[in-house]
Amino acid sequence: MAALSSVALLGAAATVHAQQNNRFTISGYVRDGATSESLPGVAVVHPASGQGTTTNTYGFYSLTLVASSDSVRLLVSALGYEKQRLAQKSDRSFTHDFHLKTSTAELADVEVVGSREEKIAESTRMGTINVPVAQIKLLPALFGETDVLKVLQLLPGVQGGGEGSSGLYVRGGSPDQNLMLLDGTPIYNASHLFGFFSVFNADAIKNVELIKGGFPARYGGRLSSVVDISMKEGNMQKLHGEGAIGLIASRFTLEGPIKKDTASFIFSARRTYIDILARPLIKAQTDGLTAGYYFYDLNGKLNWKLSSRDRLYLSGYMGYDEFYADDESTNDDGGYFKQKSALGWGNRIAALRWNHVVNDRLFMNTTLTYTRYQFDVGSTQEDRYKDSNGQQRDEKYSLNYLSNIQDVSAKLDFDYVPNPNHYIRFGGQFIRHQFRPGTLQSEGSIDPSQNQATGRRIGASEGSLYVEDDVKLTDRLKVNVGLRVNSFLVDSKLYPSVEPRVSGRFLLTEDWALKASYARTTQYVHLLTNSGIGLPTDLWVPATAKTQPQKAQQFSVGAARNLRFGGEDFELSLETYYKPMQNLIEFREGADFVGTTDDNYESKITSGQGWAYGAELFLQKKTGKTTGWIGYTLAWNNRRFPELNQGQLYPYKYDRRHDFKLVVIHEFSPTLTLSGTFVYGTGNAVTLSQGRYQLGSYETFEDYGSRNSYRMAAYHRLDLDLSHTKKKRWGEVVNSFSVYNAYNRKNPYFIYLGRAAGSEKLSYRQVSLFPILPSFSKTFRF
Repeated sequence: MAALSSVALLGAAATVHAQQNNRFTISGYVRDGATSESLPGVAVVHPASGQGTTTNTYGFYSLTLVASSDSVRLLVSALGYEKQRLAQKSDRSFTHDFHLKTSTAELADVEVVGSREEKIAESTRMGTINVPVAQIKLLPALFGETDVLKVLQLLPGVQGGGEGSSGLYVRGGSPDQNLMLLDGTPIYNASHLFGFFSVFNADAIKNVELIKGGFPARYGGRLSSVVDISMKEGNMQKLHGEGAIGLIASRFTLEGPIKKDTASFIFSARRTYIDILARPLIKAQTDGLTAGYYFYDLNGKLNWKLSSRDRLYLSGYMGYDEFYADDESTNDDGGYFKQKSALGWGNRIAALRWNHVVNDRLFMNTTLTYTRYQFDVGSTQEDRYKDSNGQQRDEKYSLNYLSNIQDVSAKLDFDYVPNPNHYIRFGGQFIRHQFRPGTLQSEGSIDPSQNQATGRRIGASEGSLYVEDDVKLTDRLKVNVGLRVNSFLVDSKLYPSVEPRVSGRFLLTEDWALKASYARTTQYVHLLTNSGIGLPTDLWVPATAKTQPQKAQQFSVGAARNLRFGGEDFELSLETYYKPMQNLIEFREGADFVGTTDDNYESKITSGQGWAYGAELFLQKKTGKTTGWIGYTLAWNNRRFPELNQGQLYPYKYDRRHDFKLVVIHEFSPTLTLSGTFVYGTGNAVTLSQGRYQLGSYETFEDYGSRNSYRMAAYHRLDLDLSHTKKKRWGEVVNSFSVYNAYNRKNPYFIYLGRAAGSEKLSYRQVSLFPILPSFSKTFRF
């Protein structure tokens, strides 16, 4: 709390100083001139003094200047938009909103990463990358389905879990250590189709930001990264639609004004139709079995402009995956047997947000959120038959297993800009968690006394306060210093934590900067993860009196450089990091989710430590007809658990020594674009049997040796995409042809012990998932 008081005093002192020097403030919003969407990260500069600022997440800016007899001249610029100037004679505070027009001359100069105008050498932030959705849509996609998380996997320091997986393993962390936010609301499971696609529909998204180090104090609750995704607000000027038809799924988005310049909406839907296409074939080959799999997503948002100082947003998302199998048979005596089995999982979230401009230097955002993730697997049987006495019997039995997590949250955030040398953020959040790690329910008509439901709900409360200041100390030195204070209460056990955060840059020259950061993080939720592949049977559990919260520290040091070759701009960065982690959890040897309930999960887990360290090199070209980036990561990722691997250090499953990514996008013309991605990575670490021993006639023992002591073959793949745009009177059509795994590399998916055809000798055999896969999709916009 002392830090909160210090920053408050700092802000007050800065305000008094501004008043004494006869300063005034210009504030307002920067929006897209065609849609009225707010534009985050836009540079607002006063060229005469060199002072400037950038718009916040909601497009709001505030710039305080010294009064003079000259006219106030501001310059507003963002890539893809025409620069806009303001010249106004005033020595008093006033508001002005900018509406930027799309620049036809700069349409080819789309930024690949880092859409903010602040140069990489000037920013205090480390490990932060902003990925424009326009670029995400241009890259090759599996089965033609654009995927946000797969694009993030192409960045240095970020790995995918395996072939086709949308999971993120950031700087040695696991997927549960990533805070996935959609409009400020956490998503607990971001995967569709057993991990091959993510839940984020690119047509409904406005902005994607990845933070993998140097975490600002306003983010908390996870150890490894923040993926902050903002939905579109809805076009306030005219009706706009967009959709696509692909091989396995189709999607459609509609947005427009409810009342022009006052209220708008956006609605987006996506569904696969694998089950519909495959259903007749399955029935024909299985004598009546109905089986299939599908997933769907629904996104919606309403946006009201209540006044020049107030905005209200209501957004929501609902998505679900379901695999089902229904079988039915009949008897000659009129009886039947029915069996229905299903496996499903999905998310539901909602967010109500109120933006309020308190004054020309203070911006407030209030958010109420709800999120729920649930996993279900179950089977129901019905049997009608005649017993030995000729009496008709009806029997029913069902067995279901479910696990879920639910949060209700209230959050209050403030942005305070007393002068151009300080950008202060502070606020707090309260979350009420409810966990059901595992509940087994059985019900039958034979003996109702055996009906039961095991498991219990676990409630927990989490609170946090934070403050941070992005302060320019000298022309060369700029730092972001902050503090986050958390508490977590579960079953009368209180876990407090204090998390200092600091990052900074020192300019060696105008284009060279040294950077460093430190962050302490705490995570109060755990994910019990199976070592197997495929099913979403991971269980969310809270820290308890027996299971302590996860903790980590991250130290980063690096350098950044703005480059210019042949009239083209490049950005180069090198970052090194070291991240020790404590209180990580794993299933004990031989344990898994089967039979795991709220009452026994703590007896099935063990805790340990982890260490991740490495270096990341990132070179990006942001403008011109050819854009893209090169990323390389050299990393180590180890674990130690007293009850696993005989207490010895072992490599984490996704320890990857070398990781290389290449992304190239070339625009031949405004209507023809070719893009390609190439990835190479050291193979995953796995545990294999080193020997087999048989005692007696039936007992066989396996000697597995050290944990994760074997490496799969290296993973590499080339993907290509060619997109052609046709202009129509009503809009445009984009035809995209993609090739996944263009040179048909047989990458390992998993390894099993088996026999080759015609051989009695056991050997390890590799299973590859995807060969070369061409796909086609048609996108339309109006």
